Amino acid sequence: MGRNTRKRRTPLATKAIAASAALALGGGGLIWANFYASAHESGNQSWGGNRTKAATAQVSTISCPDVGQRLTNVPNQARGEVAGELSNLDRQITDAYQRLATTRDAQAQDASFVQNSILQPLKDRRKAILDRIRLEITRVGGTAPGDLDTLANCTAQNADQTTGGQQQNGGQQQGGQQQGGQQNGGQQQGGQQQGGQQNGGQQNNGGQAGNGPAAADFVDITKVQANVQAKPRKSRNASTGTFTTRCGVNANKNHNTDNVIVAPGVTNGAHHLHDYVGNQKVNAFSSNNTFLQGGTSCQNKNDLSSYYWPVVRVQDGSQDFDQNADGGGKEGNVGKILVPAQAQIKYVGSPTGKVVAMPQFLRIITGDAKTTTNGLANANAHWSCTGFENKVQLTTQYPICPQGSKVVRTFTFQSCWDGQNVDSANHRTHVAFADANGNCQNGFKAIPQLTMRLVYDITPPTVQNGQVKNAYAVDGFPEQLHKPATDHDDFISVTTGGLANKIANCVNRGQNCA
Repeated sequence: MGRNTRKRRTPLATKAIAASAALALGGGGLIWANFYASAHESGNQSWGGNRTKAATAQVSTISCPDVGQRLTNVPNQARGEVAGELSNLDRQITDAYQRLATTRDAQAQDASFVQNSILQPLKDRRKAILDRIRLEITRVGGTAPGDLDTLANCTAQNADQTTGGQQQNGGQQQGGQQQGGQQNGGQQQGGQQQGGQQNGGQQNNGGQAGNGPAAADFVDITKVQANVQAKPRKSRNASTGTFTTRCGVNANKNHNTDNVIVAPGVTNGAHHLHDYVGNQKVNAFSSNNTFLQGGTSCQNKNDLSSYYWPVVRVQDGSQDFDQNADGGGKEGNVGKILVPAQAQIKYVGSPTGKVVAMPQFLRIITGDAKTTTNGLANANAHWSCTGFENKVQLTTQYPICPQGSKVVRTFTFQSCWDGQNVDSANHRTHVAFADANGNCQNGFKAIPQLTMRLVYDITPPTVQNGQVKNAYAVDGFPEQLHKPATDHDDFISVTTGGLANKIANCVNRGQNCA
């Protein structure tokens, strides 16, 4: 499938001068324009310079619908071609990114330039791809969404219209069972930023690469009120056991910027770098047979599952091996990559009954890498600090931890399965979260719930006068501005030797196994 291979991006020269615009438009999401004057910059400088002291920043955004999330009913025979066309949509937006970055003077002289010369042509090109997606679906007997054409249009937004930097009430995303999602009615405690705005509406969106994180993305965790809710009460039939698998922390630096679940056959389909533990042969071109031959970093050699997540980087002016690479510095993912101090992977049971074994090759994505575009409906990020995990969980801000405390990322995966499919067209509808009482709905079956806890040694950032120093951030699509809510985790279940049944039996019997 030739159309499934992404073109390599060319390097972006971002000339940093006062009041100039560093302009970008990225995959499936947002066009952003960053106007800044930096005390640290002079002359030409590519992404990766230390921009944590940007004096001012005003970000304008344009939201493009995430087409992939709307395609919930694509027949299996068309999914490969549709995935290729979704990649073509990303490539079109990448071309617009380049156009924005090289037309600053024209934009300054003509207020309608972006709309007439970039957005309208982009809409026309997107419509052509959407027409091809419709054709691919219908030629195998499927039915495309009736409103597909409406997804071609991208609309302008102000920075304060995005979800980035906002704490929102009702943050118990995806079924209401996830702890720590409710974020104090939209306001951080302790006098922190509100609604993603500061300094009279201007938001510092600097970061080391100029596309985040911003000061408003951080909060002193000691000043946040407790928000973790009680877990559902366990019934007499609850499956109370646990199964722990020890797969390391990716000390061997197994990385790539692919995502075989969302973008099979597309090099750099993720646009950001992943840590991989478990299966050691996972890239865009891997297949189920590849997984079975991939070996594993897990102590239990029957666990060939792939556990992968975006890396965390410290933005203190440092660089890493991918400073000039696609998915790395070329796309705003800069700074030293942090290896977790701990990576705990555990399967737990259901509070209301027994679980069935996970099917071979089940794929699950938890969270949403594009919340700055899509909103928080599928967000499942949980940030905290050691010593605070049972009190405070953050979705839309990174914690600043007190001395002696470490940063913690926690993931709780969907624990209900439709009983038939190991994947779905939008990679979501075949699995679901249990409801607030712990029950699976709509005929779904309870499976062992995968949980992950990643712990990091990070020197606490400091925020002063609206500026953040020594920030850290999760890797992401460049247009997503490195917002904390974009954190996500990916999983492919691959086991041998009856391990899937052993995990389910252990959990059902109330045992604690490893």
